[in-house]
Amino acid sequence: MTKSELWENKTPGRSELLVKYGFIKGDKKEKYEYNEKSNCYEPLEGEKLDTSDADEEELEVAKELFKKLGYPTSLKTYHLMWELHDLSLEEPYFWVLDVLKESFPDIIKLEDAFAASENSAFFGITQQRLGGQQDKVSQYLATAGKMVKELFQMVRELRILDERLNYYNKVADQLGKPMSQRDKGSDITLKGIFVDLVQGGGKSASSIFGMSRELEFITLPDLFFDAPPFKDETEITNHIEVLRKDFNQSVLRVLHRHLVQYISWRSSTHKEHTNRRGFMLKYLLQHFEIIKMYLAWTKPYLKHVARLHLKDKGVDSAELVSAFEGSLLDIEFLARKKHTKDEFKGANSCILATFNYRTRAELKVVQEGYQRGPVHIGKMEMFLRAYAWSDKQVEMYQKLKEKETMLLMAEVSGSVYSAMEALGEELDKYIAEAQGKKSEEEEKKSTKSDEDKSIWEKLFGDFYTPKKVKDKANKKPKKSAQEEEERIKNALKNNVVIKPATVPCWGVYNNFKKSRGMIAW
Repeated sequence: MTKSELWENKTPGRSELLVKYGFIKGDKKEKYEYNEKSNCYEPLEGEKLDTSDADEEELEVAKELFKKLGYPTSLKTYHLMWELHDLSLEEPYFWVLDVLKESFPDIIKLEDAFAASENSAFFGITQQRLGGQQDKVSQYLATAGKMVKELFQMVRELRILDERLNYYNKVADQLGKPMSQRDKGSDITLKGIFVDLVQGGGKSASSIFGMSRELEFITLPDLFFDAPPFKDETEITNHIEVLRKDFNQSVLRVLHRHLVQYISWRSSTHKEHTNRRGFMLKYLLQHFEIIKMYLAWTKPYLKHVARLHLKDKGVDSAELVSAFEGSLLDIEFLARKKHTKDEFKGANSCILATFNYRTRAELKVVQEGYQRGPVHIGKMEMFLRAYAWSDKQVEMYQKLKEKETMLLMAEVSGSVYSAMEALGEELDKYIAEAQGKKSEEEEKKSTKSDEDKSIWEKLFGDFYTPKKVKDKANKKPKKSAQEEEERIKNALKNNVVIKPATVPCWGVYNNFKKSRGMIAW
């Protein structure tokens, strides 16, 4: 099976992923822009995503016939296929890994997946382990799902509390103004709630509307709702005294009683709603943190499930026969060397090592007392690719692999997160408020971190007054984002970055062949 066929079996849509994660041909980059929300490149308005725009490595399988390999175009690519009847696959993998560690201090594992035939012993062992992991996942996600359902009710209750407190706060703002300038809008709304919920509305004979109907106090509702917001009983008494010359004393006496009852209700319920909102915020944060805790517990199990889960495309491969003892393994890691000099800062010399195994798993007891485990022997296919990548390109390739290899995990845990996202921005707002997060302006004004403080400032704390910074004009101005991007682009074309990737890549490939008695030059 060629490498291109392996990619077609394993990862359909790989070209599309390369475009989305920024591996685009130089003359086609103008068609796309980076979306910070989705962390992907998206076509501009009026453009369409074209898979031919991917800066993708190709393999010439015949004259003028190329097949795409699913990897970004490399500086150098070395390919090795090795098959022995008793070949141990662990040894060559760790030989390459240990040699690369000497020159490349950062090793990032990107893929570790497999597929096994149904009748193989390896399949039986992995399925037993998979069942235990799936039980834990279902248990945790069922609990998290119930709590997410409760989260909807809590956010809804907070919305209602905020709506009600909005009226109370507007009334409270009016109480500091002179009586004639006070706005009545929010107070009228609260009076309506008071009459409907506390007094029982028109059905109750003792309510404002009931007394107007039963006792013919026709003017009572108008007087009650037209009264301005009052701060205390003294203001109510003064207001009643002003009305005495124009209205019946019995009506004013009843009006006085209802107004006193109303401001007492308004004051107590305002405090009650405020306290309840504070309690609900704390409870919401606790609830949210518990959901996060369950998801954090679930995440390792989901990773194990994703890794133990057989690749469907691998199972359908002609290399795997259900009656045979066979398996397919894919391992990939990135060896990276960062450049620290100012001129080349942000540039990396990288080697991408890919191993594809077609194996026959034999069950052997490694040591006395240990359970039986599979030992893989068979065919190995190794690719070594050299790249000069920026920090952002390394990050984007990692995201591409996460998107590809952790698809199962994204589908399961993503359903929980999508349910919480359905609550909208209100959930984020309430969580931030409950956590007491500062606004961006407050954070800018906040004190320096301990790392930024001098030793004297750390020692004396608030009693230390730093000297004024002298000669600020001599400081080098920071480069703009465009200038910085251009600097990194030029650095990636320099041999100082290219050679530390291409030379060791050839060295590992050539020495690997020599150490195993293969033809080398």
